[in-house]
Amino acid sequence: MSQASFDASIPVLTEVLKAEPLGEEGAAPPPASVAEQLEAAAIDGWTEAEWAMMEHRLASRIMHQLQSRVDFVLEQRIKDSMAEVLSHALHDLTNEIRIGLHDTIEKIVSRAVSQEITHLQAQKK
Repeated sequence: MSQASFDASIPVLTEVLKAEPLGEEGAAPPPASVAEQLEAAAIDGWTEAEWAMMEHRLASRIMHQLQSRVDFVLEQRIKDSMAEVLSHALHDLTNEIRIGLHDTIEKIVSRAVSQEITHLQAQKK
């Protein structure tokens, strides 16, 4: 087994655990930053109306984000589906036009040959 190089500037797990003092009954200490303390105090003191407002705001934000993502995915899937449908329709239409043109050209050529033969036979008489 190869030994990894040791960087003394990176603390090991035991150093990290010793550096973090524990609160009552081994629990983590209360939030250290001012923002975390303010957030904890605000959450502890919120009324039902404030919780309902937060729930509504979160639901609205999530719905907005989901809706924009759903719109994008839906648009892409519709584009892909339409491309496939249009490709099949174009292929079928091309075949129908080809068959129609072949029939029309065949009839025109047959009529022209028949008329030319009739004209030549009439000249012979």
